Amino acid sequence: MMILILLLILLVYVVTIAQLIVGFDKIKTTHFTQSKPKTFFAIVVPFRNESANLPILLESIKNLNYPKELFEIILIDDFSEDDSVRQVYNWRMENGVFQTTLLENIRLSNSPKKDAISRAIPIVKKEWLVTTDADCVVPENWLMALDQYIQQYDVEMIVGSVVYDCKKSFLHYFQQLDLISLQGATIGSFGMGLGFLCNGANFCYTKSMFEKLHGFKGNNQMASGDDVFLLQKAMHEYPEKVHFLKSKETIVHTKPTASWTELFSQRVRWASKAGSYQSVFGRDLAVIVFGGNLALVVGCMLAVFGWSSCAVVGILFGLKFVVDCILLYKANRFLRKKRMRYLLMGSLLYPFFCVVVAVFSWFGKYEWKGRRF
Repeated sequence: MMILILLLILLVYVVTIAQLIVGFDKIKTTHFTQSKPKTFFAIVVPFRNESANLPILLESIKNLNYPKELFEIILIDDFSEDDSVRQVYNWRMENGVFQTTLLENIRLSNSPKKDAISRAIPIVKKEWLVTTDADCVVPENWLMALDQYIQQYDVEMIVGSVVYDCKKSFLHYFQQLDLISLQGATIGSFGMGLGFLCNGANFCYTKSMFEKLHGFKGNNQMASGDDVFLLQKAMHEYPEKVHFLKSKETIVHTKPTASWTELFSQRVRWASKAGSYQSVFGRDLAVIVFGGNLALVVGCMLAVFGWSSCAVVGILFGLKFVVDCILLYKANRFLRKKRMRYLLMGSLLYPFFCVVVAVFSWFGKYEWKGRRF
């Protein structure tokens, strides 16, 4: 009886991921063509203790293929304890041609990043802003491709892709597989017309959209989710104005965490907001993904205690592995075009990792950027 229940859970999971695969193909890749830029952007970057990363990000912004007079940089320091601010001052002195503003965060809620973005909004000069993180590298044609899309479509919010720059370690490649799966689910959900995920490292929207949605009001109690909650509010109120931009020119690169402890805390932080999703599909998918991974964990336990055979567990794993690989392959081909490493090993570890993260997010606290939440 238990095996039948686990099989049913896995079948629901397989059907759901299959729908995301179909949705992924419905979002067509946008090809970049050089055009005369018109849109003024504010690049908004909240940061805390990012001394090592900020110069790299700012250098990538400096190298953008976009007129300097058509974008400004707004950096918000969230009470850094290193010399991040000095790094910004030094860069600004050396590159005075760029319109750069440095602000100190004003804490008004339980979410430092939401406070930082809210701090920047009033001084954004024009209509469009794009957020990224201090540990990112933005591509050369990032703003140019966004401008092209804005000129072609009637949009007020654009979601973009993010990928890790990995070193040759299992920890990094495990994170890459996880992020690729999230990107695949993100694109697939937009193809289904049910977009519910995005990443603040590559998120673009209008100042008027932010104000119409009353900013982050209603979810300031959550420490994270400056991106996801705003997206889901927009999808609920103005779904036709929200698009995913599937363009290789806008893929932002970021760094994976340096340790398993950091990774665990980061994923607990991400998982902790799932129960507060406004998107019904997002909440349902979170439950289905948890259920699919839990089914494998329970199946392994049954086999260990001799209550089931390894062959049955192999069938359960095979069902999940095949459908996951299809989505991963499609997302990886778009994002990286490099071979996925440790796919089998990562797939064996992931169900246990996912279940522990989910359970811990319900009951535990986590540490991020030197703070306890």
